[in-house]
Amino acid sequence: MASSKSVVLAALFANGAIAVLKFLGFLLTGSPAMLSETYHSISDTGNQIFLLVGLRYGERGATRAHPFGYGKAQFFYSFLVSVMLFGIAGWESANHGYHAIVEGQSAALAGTITLASVTVPAVYVNYVVLLGGMAFEGYAFKKAYRAMVVDIRRHDWSGFREAFRKTSNVTTLTAFTEDAIALTGLTLAFLGVLGTQITGNHLFDATAAFLIGLMLMGFAVALAWETKRLLLGESLPEIEERALRRIVADWDGVTGVVDFRTVYFGPEEVIVTADIEFEPDFDTESMDEVITAIEDEIRDSNPSVSKVYIEPEF
Repeated sequence: MASSKSVVLAALFANGAIAVLKFLGFLLTGSPAMLSETYHSISDTGNQIFLLVGLRYGERGATRAHPFGYGKAQFFYSFLVSVMLFGIAGWESANHGYHAIVEGQSAALAGTITLASVTVPAVYVNYVVLLGGMAFEGYAFKKAYRAMVVDIRRHDWSGFREAFRKTSNVTTLTAFTEDAIALTGLTLAFLGVLGTQITGNHLFDATAAFLIGLMLMGFAVALAWETKRLLLGESLPEIEERALRRIVADWDGVTGVVDFRTVYFGPEEVIVTADIEFEPDFDTESMDEVITAIEDEIRDSNPSVSKVYIEPEF
């Protein structure tokens, strides 16, 4: 949890600072790509705030109304983040880029500004802002990357693709995805502005703005799809669930597993339920001892399991 919070805080700091710098660059040069990136950073800053709210909310203990706690709050806020990323940053960026392509904007890239009696091309402001943004986002991405690697090694996943499909740590996943998109968007904006400056053709800058919007929408849809599975109550990955079921089925005195289910109720917080059959000569006291031992073994074998409920079938 602490790792997730530090990742989000790093991203919040980076996006807030970059949003101000990008908007300054847009005001000075009128670059469509810079405006798209401004939308992007403003949206990302708001998204980090939502993720922090989700983290804080998810730390609340169980209540009568929510007997399993508030862990799923993080799933909800991560889903909300993906919707905002699509609705605000993605759509606005793509829409502005499209109109820039059709209407032929970016003439302001040829302007100049005077700093300390020295006149320089206004477009240089964009380069400074974009390079500074890469430095900020690179810092945030590095923290998110390390947090993702920790999850991958912990679960023995093959890589980031499997982690994206299976992780329940949606806060770190969201921050990692946003930072990766941000670095890609900054690179596109840099190349677009540079292409327009060199050739004088506005299409480089405008096309970069449009591509940034499409990229944001694509990743937002993918992130929403992955978060949806946890909101709907996804079980542990099949290989992990099978391993837990085997613990129960192979226990001395257990003759059958009638029902076995797992479900995520928060990041790294899984509930396990099982209905099992015992040998006919087992008395109630022996059943209680076996059930307690099985529950302890399940929790020890998988750190994500927080609660285990086992019922005997007669």
